[in-house]
Amino acid sequence: MIRHDETARLNSLRNLRLLDTIPSESFDRITRLVAQFFNLPIAAVSLTDHDRQWFKSKVGVTHNQIPRERAPCAEVAETGRNLVIRDFVRDEFYCDSVLGKSGIRFYAGAPLLTPDGHGIGALCVLGTEPRQVTEQEMATLADLAAMVMDQVELQHAVGRIEVTSGLPNRIQMINDLTDLAQGDHTPRIAGLLDLAQTAQFDRVSRVVGAGYLDRVIKRVTAILADHVGPHGMAYHIGPTQFVFFAPFASDTAAYVTEVRNALQNLQQQPDFRMTMTPAIGVMRFVPGETAPEDVLRCLQSAVQDARETDTGVAIFCAAAHRRHQRHFQILEDFPAALESHEQLSLVFQPRMTFVTGEIESAEALLRWTHPTLGAISPAEFIPIVEASCYARHLTAWVIEHAVRHLHQWNRLGIRLRLSINLSAFNLQEPDLFDRLFLLLRKFGVEAGQIEFELTETAMMKETERALDLLHRLTQAGIRLAIDDFGTGYSSLAYMQKLPADVVKIDRCFIKPMIKGEREQVLVRSMIDLAHSLGYQVVAEGVESVELRDVLQAQGCDELQGYWLAKPMPGRELLDWLTRYDLERDIPLVRAG
Repeated sequence: MIRHDETARLNSLRNLRLLDTIPSESFDRITRLVAQFFNLPIAAVSLTDHDRQWFKSKVGVTHNQIPRERAPCAEVAETGRNLVIRDFVRDEFYCDSVLGKSGIRFYAGAPLLTPDGHGIGALCVLGTEPRQVTEQEMATLADLAAMVMDQVELQHAVGRIEVTSGLPNRIQMINDLTDLAQGDHTPRIAGLLDLAQTAQFDRVSRVVGAGYLDRVIKRVTAILADHVGPHGMAYHIGPTQFVFFAPFASDTAAYVTEVRNALQNLQQQPDFRMTMTPAIGVMRFVPGETAPEDVLRCLQSAVQDARETDTGVAIFCAAAHRRHQRHFQILEDFPAALESHEQLSLVFQPRMTFVTGEIESAEALLRWTHPTLGAISPAEFIPIVEASCYARHLTAWVIEHAVRHLHQWNRLGIRLRLSINLSAFNLQEPDLFDRLFLLLRKFGVEAGQIEFELTETAMMKETERALDLLHRLTQAGIRLAIDDFGTGYSSLAYMQKLPADVVKIDRCFIKPMIKGEREQVLVRSMIDLAHSLGYQVVAEGVESVELRDVLQAQGCDELQGYWLAKPMPGRELLDWLTRYDLERDIPLVRAG
């Protein structure tokens, strides 16, 4: 059945994404066959837009489109029926049309019909002389028109239209961007609407079901159609994600304002207030200069940035995107670093006891020299790795190499205690205790030579199972230190339960002490509180003799920082300890 709803017909045409695409050999082959069969110079696959006839394929024609008004192909599309004009001169309606005035005398067209009955255009053949046409010729023209639609379905519909929204999907978007890059290189603006984060979408799906989400998607599709207008493009690229393009010649700043208004309108929809948190990422790009996959990747980056803004809209930031790419590379390359003998290494920063001036401990710190990125700061790579599945492997590497160093030093008669950082994830490892003591037995290292550091935030939020692990460790002789003391959310009631021996006051409290009495009072209060709970206190980040003297006067137990020594490799640490011993004229400390 032929449908005559013009709005629906135009939507059907645009959803096929044929307009303004580059020539295609699969269509040109059919057009040439039509011209040869009729032995005529001109043939075309003509698509009927709202104001023009655009030629997807053509033979014997130099221009790409003609006005829709009084175009025979428009009548074919509107009626869904074959049309023959044997002589334009004798046709009262078409004689003064664009074709009639250009010397065309003969026309035959067969409709291009979609499966749901919309006529999107015609397969037509034209001549410069009047001509008769047989039923067999028209039947052949209709068969070839059907072949055109088969090709349309094959290339632009099957597997490329999202059923719920009726919009083209990600594959079609990439294909269209590829076509666009072959033609006009005018800068374009694209946006990515993300209705909900993955976890939120999963919760909504579980609670309200697929039917509710289908209604939301259809509502968003309608809103996007109004936003992009009759010439705009929109794609449904994921369960809750839509890509859309601004009109040509749009100003980026002005368009972002328009997008923010559209997002506010979306957020006011009743279906969204409780279940969705939409965000939009925007970027400007030049077709042909930015690969289609990169356009989508940059939009994904921008929409993640948008979720961190007050407005929910963000313009793509190349610097932020490079940072995300770097983080991804760091995570991707870390397994190879674990296997390499050249990338990862430990350095050690000694700690001095105030009362005796002795060096009893050192902190083991991880370093990574990447083969292409160079030295990567631990402040950058450790949080990335600890948030991944490699957190266990990172800690295991550090513990093993720390124990190996202790074993080597013990053989030289130098006994130190090494402080090793653990993450909250490590407290959930059921075999951490057994693996640790198997390693200690293997290398003949005493449990008292190991001190584990955990941030107070990690300790406070962990489970009873983690607390049991901490008790097992201390009962076996391992020391525990609360790292970055004062920067988390300490609970005094919970701290009383912790089997820790040491608190390390973070450098952010130590460095400002030289400013005045108020800063010193804060640190003195922290020292007094820690002592009252039975902890030894280590001050981190001590960089001057003035800070050393103030901390010693306040009763701090140990210090660590550049005033004493910077972190150094194991061999350099041994040399440093020798010099330190000679300067103080005492034997090396035998701790543990």
